Amino acid sequence: MSVRDDYVVVSTVQGQFVEAQVKAFLEAHDIPCLLRGESLRVTHAISVDGIGAAEVLVPASQADAARELLAQAERGELAIAADDSDDPSDPD
Repeated sequence: MSVRDDYVVVSTVQGQFVEAQVKAFLEAHDIPCLLRGESLRVTHAISVDGIGAAEVLVPASQADAARELLAQAERGELAIAADDSDDPSDPD
């Protein structure tokens, strides 16, 4: 994969599950995201001691916002508020 020049690395992650989570999280916040990593992570599912790591890339113009969102998530500052109206056990 050829990475566009205007994309920069904002994080390095281990494992395909984490890659997918980070990519979906950033895209849910309207930040386009690309993943770049060794083919071993896909062909052999290796993700030990940096082998199989993937870099998370976003447009340079959105890098600061992406880093801040990831930092907030890491600190546990982002949460989904419970909405009682969606509770299937609520008869109302």
